[in-house]
Amino acid sequence: METSILIVDDSKSARLQIIDILQKTTLFKFYYEAADGIDGFKMLLNRPVDVIICDLEMPGMDGFKFLSLMHTREEIRDIPVILVTGREDQEAKIRGLEHGASDYVTKPFDPGELVARVKVQLKIKSLQDSLKKNNELLLNLSNTDPLTQLFNRRYLTEALEKELMRSARTNSSLSFLMLDIDHFKQVNDSYGHQKGDRVLVTLADLLRRQLRQYDIAARFGGEEFALILPDTRLPQAVEVAERLRSGTENLSFPGNLQDLKLTISLGAAVFPCGNIKTVDDLIREADYALYSAKRAGRNRVEAMTA
Repeated sequence: METSILIVDDSKSARLQIIDILQKTTLFKFYYEAADGIDGFKMLLNRPVDVIICDLEMPGMDGFKFLSLMHTREEIRDIPVILVTGREDQEAKIRGLEHGASDYVTKPFDPGELVARVKVQLKIKSLQDSLKKNNELLLNLSNTDPLTQLFNRRYLTEALEKELMRSARTNSSLSFLMLDIDHFKQVNDSYGHQKGDRVLVTLADLLRRQLRQYDIAARFGGEEFALILPDTRLPQAVEVAERLRSGTENLSFPGNLQDLKLTISLGAAVFPCGNIKTVDDLIREADYALYSAKRAGRNRVEAMTA
């Protein structure tokens, strides 16, 4: 693992002394230096850093202010900071820990003690990173449909709630599409469920390719999908739906599925419009429109009526 450390100290000789001690170990590959807190903060925003050693007393921005500035940025606030002070001032050390420092050493420091304290903080940082990664993975798994890798229904409902509130606040249009694969039961009956899963994955890939970066596509359940289109009026949503319908018609499949002609039906609804006040209202109107498309012969797009 390519670890890095940042030494923030207004004394060049002090920075070199710390680097010389640590380079005798194999703890770090990259060593960064900053002569004051401002430069150190800028460096943190541009380079990955695992541990920081920061002098407490510096002109311009001292260690306390540096710690406070770090805590204004979520992406760097958890980097462990070891404060270095030349004072035997217990109150200052406590204040530093209260400001977010992870540890401290007192000048003149013992090289062995410095290395030991750095090792502890590096280990803590490694465990923190591992925990964050695992938490992100769990969050992603809880929000994602395992087959299609689109968002799942739970995430869709939460996202739709947020987008509806944003739309109401900014007085912008929020469109919602529901789509269903026509005669999907026949696909499973004719080709088997594994091939049916392949069809679902292929359609999900089409949705990802066709949508904007801030649109949200989700598997609503079974062969039914849903799409959130922020800042989109109903006529624009219908155009998106038509593009998806046409794109689905043109999908080709390998092997035993090569003769399959896939079609979808879609329903579109928009907020604000008519009696739509809630997420459930928006989903209901899109579902009604989808049902109308099915009843009208499938492979078509229907929009809600105001």
